[in-house]
Amino acid sequence: MSSLALSVLLSLVSAVAYAAGAILQEHVAATGDGRALARERVWWGAVTLNATGAVLHVVALAYGPLSLVQPLGALTIVFALPMAAVFVRRRPGAAARRGAVLATVGLAGLLALTGDGGAHTLDGPDRLGLAVVTLGALAALLLVSGAVPRPVTRGVVLAVGAGIAFGMASVFTKEVAVRWGSGAMTAGVPSLVAIAVFAGAGLLLSQTAYRGAGLTAPLATVTVVNPVTAALVGITMFDERFLHGTTGTVLASACGAITAGGIALLTVERPGTEGPAAARGGRGRPARGRRTRGRQTLAPPALR
Repeated sequence: MSSLALSVLLSLVSAVAYAAGAILQEHVAATGDGRALARERVWWGAVTLNATGAVLHVVALAYGPLSLVQPLGALTIVFALPMAAVFVRRRPGAAARRGAVLATVGLAGLLALTGDGGAHTLDGPDRLGLAVVTLGALAALLLVSGAVPRPVTRGVVLAVGAGIAFGMASVFTKEVAVRWGSGAMTAGVPSLVAIAVFAGAGLLLSQTAYRGAGLTAPLATVTVVNPVTAALVGITMFDERFLHGTTGTVLASACGAITAGGIALLTVERPGTEGPAAARGGRGRPARGRRTRGRQTLAPPALR
């Protein structure tokens, strides 16, 4: 198996783990009061799944370029649809199904156009500059979210921050993987610190984003912003390129636009309003025995 094929396989399994973790995170946000998360077994399950996805993602970055591995992370929300239908009885509607198809087609195009990435690292000033700019952006987004009254909009703003944080964590992970691959085991210590900071910030921001905003909109936002952030850095600072020169870059941009459009369709429907499980509750009211919070409706017996 080639390095590129291995990175694709690892990315797919990582996306499944992230999707399962997101579903559990949204379940905790919808049924809990936000206190004592450490006492929630379901939340720890979400942390474990996210950690598993992160490990697989790290290995995938060691074998493949950022401009491929990161966009494949968009499959997280595509996998989340059937998984949510099974585990929380939330059937996706027509718009969500069309969005999943478009996102998959766009990602397939990106996969076909991606070449093998070179082994590039960042010097000290570049690492510091990236970290400072990213932290400033996250701080600004936190300030903006505090002034937004609508829960869904606030969740999307926080999800943008989570996507940026996760994307930058992947950038520094790629940098560490390249250094370790060349035998420089201690040269990546500053990047390891940056990974811990940005990955932790992304986890906390995404958890906060799900509260009151549901699963779909925050997850879709993270899914778009994460690969865009990392791929832009990969292309501009790691000298990664698509096949067929300028033509390939234009086609890849079109595939990225198709993927983004598909993911946007996935944000149209509010969770908990589709499918027979919701209909049994009668005219928008939840069925007996379910827990509700705000505008969410969940029936996840398999997760309790």
